[in-house]
Amino acid sequence: MNRIPADAENAHSSSVESCPSLRDVHSINPTQLMARIESYEGREKKGISDVRRTFCLFVTFDLLFITLLWIIELNVKGGIETTLEKEVLHYDYSSSYFDIFLLAVFRFKVLILAYAMCRLRHWWAIAFTTAVTSAFLLAKVIISQLFSQGAFGYVLPIISFILAWIETWFLDFKVLPQEAEEENRFLIAQDASERAALLHPGVLSDGQFYSPPESVAGSDEDSEEKQDSEKPIV
Repeated sequence: MNRIPADAENAHSSSVESCPSLRDVHSINPTQLMARIESYEGREKKGISDVRRTFCLFVTFDLLFITLLWIIELNVKGGIETTLEKEVLHYDYSSSYFDIFLLAVFRFKVLILAYAMCRLRHWWAIAFTTAVTSAFLLAKVIISQLFSQGAFGYVLPIISFILAWIETWFLDFKVLPQEAEEENRFLIAQDASERAALLHPGVLSDGQFYSPPESVAGSDEDSEEKQDSEKPIV
């Protein structure tokens, strides 16, 4: 007998292993696959995922929280109008908190533009805003005289620094991996639905299933066969 060459046998075994088994093919439910694909398409039509929407809400919270702390700081120093004129019109890098507020506005504009409007799927925008925020706050803490102005000299820089790094962590470890995982699931479900459509081109209707009618008990044929069997053998 002729033996199959080893290379051909290995190639055949690898091709068999790569193909789905009959059990896996028959376990595919086209209805469930189509429902899953429609759910993913519905998410795409919404334009933004739930985890990305949460990130944008947190970026908005960052701006509003820094603004609130800055307004409180203006009231503590002796009134909003006089302190606002001193910090904005007569800006001093060593004593003013107006630049920390502008830093929060800068983060908000860049991140909302990149991840909400442009729907960017890369980390470079958040890395840029976090690097600028960290460098500016470190330089301001070292050079300025904020620590001599009370508790807000500590609170505003520290809160701004922490919020910037929380945004970076949330985007890098939650938003981007979860969206990539959902996209992979959508591609797998779409591929499985295409395979199911090729393997099962049409769904069998009820009329295509035929079962022969059961014989009626006590029919003529049964009685004749019974009589023949009861005849004595000569």
